Amino acid sequence: MAEEKSYKYVIIGGGVAGGYAAREFKKQGLKPGELAIISREAVSPFERPELTKVYIDLSVNPTLASIYCCAGTGEEKQYPHWYKQNGIDLIVSTEIVKADLASKTLVSDDGTIYKYQTLLIATGSTCIRLAEHGIPEADVKNIFYLREIDDNDELSLAMELYVQKGQAVVIGGGFLSLEMSSSLKANNHEVTMVFPEPWILNRFFTPEMSAFYEGYLINKGIKIIKGTAVTGFNTNSDGVVTEVKLDDGTTLDANIVVAGVGAKPATSLFKGQIEELNGGLKTDGFFKTSVPDVYALGDVATFPMKMYGEMRRVEHADNARKSAGHAVKAIKAAEEGKTVPDYDYLPYFYSRFFDLSWQFYGDNVGESVMFGDTDPKSPKPKFGTYWVKDGRVVGVFLEGGAPEEYKAIAEVARAQPSVESLDVLSKEGLSFATKFYSTTL
Repeated sequence: MAEEKSYKYVIIGGGVAGGYAAREFKKQGLKPGELAIISREAVSPFERPELTKVYIDLSVNPTLASIYCCAGTGEEKQYPHWYKQNGIDLIVSTEIVKADLASKTLVSDDGTIYKYQTLLIATGSTCIRLAEHGIPEADVKNIFYLREIDDNDELSLAMELYVQKGQAVVIGGGFLSLEMSSSLKANNHEVTMVFPEPWILNRFFTPEMSAFYEGYLINKGIKIIKGTAVTGFNTNSDGVVTEVKLDDGTTLDANIVVAGVGAKPATSLFKGQIEELNGGLKTDGFFKTSVPDVYALGDVATFPMKMYGEMRRVEHADNARKSAGHAVKAIKAAEEGKTVPDYDYLPYFYSRFFDLSWQFYGDNVGESVMFGDTDPKSPKPKFGTYWVKDGRVVGVFLEGGAPEEYKAIAEVARAQPSVESLDVLSKEGLSFATKFYSTTL
């Protein structure tokens, strides 16, 4: 007979959202034995963004312990023993294969039955594979996707093997590809980025912004091939990739390929049971889904973006952390007959690679105004972009800022102040944000 376990709360998923939800439960006065985290990964919840920043950098001897939750917010790291000390059952290397939300029952791949009173879905996203884009030979050896610790460990081994003759091709022009190209180059590999879009990070950056980063990467020795798609691969007799085939008929030598061609929310377990929207599980401002006592956190949640009056899904660790905390606060408040305010999220994205580091707050819609030093050869470049819609600043980006300056652009993106004109904004540059911030303190 199958083993059966019962909990007051169950979190499916041991990523960023799962780790931070556990953190908030502890803060809210969790009792031993009330909470279980069920994760198909073999390790404790960790800061996933660090996989492409710290964990892959062989020069600093990174360890998993250095990136456990909640390192991303500077709080105490939740080592594996932290969960045990706080009476939380952390069940790793276990995948939920069936979810019957009507009966509040979950079944794992080993046949164990889990009963819950309240369910938190924190399953995150999965990598889109090259085969899903119709690319043949996409299962050959030394093609890597970065989502889990095992992915990075396998890539690290390959990087060490080819450290003297590493030829890497990074497919994609997004955040992951940008950071991975930098990490590979920093670890003495020849790197070529290939992507079909007209410029790097084209869904987020303006062409002018991308021109800086492309110039910077080229100065670092990274080759960039834009507007070109990968069509397949050639291998040696051992089935290891040797060449990447492009749609213009040319090939690129490669013994390592990293594919960063997108991600998709892991919601298939709940198809037909929870209302969906924009590719995610539809929630309210407390992350409650259409099913009673079921909440969705992080990447899988499509929630009301209060600032903009619309429903959005956000794939970013910042939202994973904050949505997890907000959902747990809402759950605990409801148990006491209380309420918490609706989630009011200010979109936030960041990246760092080589000596660069930037932050963005708000919405990248409307007209853009660029300011500052945009020379990719500058020793310490510092520049930014405002986005203006209907006469108001709705988004701000800053490269190379100081902590107070990043606080200033966040405040501006939140307050959405009006601007006299784009020309005036361009002339004021960063001082527009810092002056506004200083007057609101």
